[in-house]
Amino acid sequence: MSQPSTITETDLIQELKRSRQMRELLEKIVKHKTIMSVVADFGIEATEEELQKAADNFRVLNDLQSSDQTWEWLRYHGLSLEDYQEMIRYNLLSGKLAEHLFKDKVEPYFYENSWDYEKVVIYEVPIDDEDLAMELFYAIQEGETSFFDVAHQHIENQELRRTGGYRGLLQRQDFIPQLSASVFAATPPQLLKPIFAGGVMRLVYVEEIIKPELDQGLRTQIMSELFEQWLESKMMSEQVTIDVGEVKV
Repeated sequence: MSQPSTITETDLIQELKRSRQMRELLEKIVKHKTIMSVVADFGIEATEEELQKAADNFRVLNDLQSSDQTWEWLRYHGLSLEDYQEMIRYNLLSGKLAEHLFKDKVEPYFYENSWDYEKVVIYEVPIDDEDLAMELFYAIQEGETSFFDVAHQHIENQELRRTGGYRGLLQRQDFIPQLSASVFAATPPQLLKPIFAGGVMRLVYVEEIIKPELDQGLRTQIMSELFEQWLESKMMSEQVTIDVGEVKV
């Protein structure tokens, strides 16, 4: 029977380097230190009640329904109880810092940038030949065929063909610029005139444009985005450098 291998800190560092994950890890460490430093500067603290609630929420999100499951999860991830408590505390304090900095800025940011959060439901058929794309467009317009018949006949990708060219629920940043402007200027339901983008002509059917509402989910998303932008900016302004070769921050 083989003996279990002993893994040292040097082993861990070498594997992080070999797998090219060292820089990503060091960036997380720097972010952690930066957040905790600012938390201390602002005097932000977490009460025992808040920590307990955060721990309960974490267990629910990770489907840890009993103490035994929680302990097994900790063992699997190589965490001690103290590690777990520190993780919960860090996540809670990060969230409180984000609220402290941006709670009152979410709403004005949303109304200034609401178009970024619009979503669209589209179907798309890529056509290599421009003349064919125009011919199919006018055939659909004149009722000689339907968009979905065209999709089933001309889409090569099997999965995309099965869904009639359905691309999903997308935002502006999911499109290349040539498509984004036309798609979000549409009056759904509308078939757009073929657009050349990404090296091919595209027949695009815009089914629906969904205007955003500032619900709790979107508030949380925007606050998280503003917080990440602030954190990146702070690290740059303080000229934080990460030396992967020396494994120093």
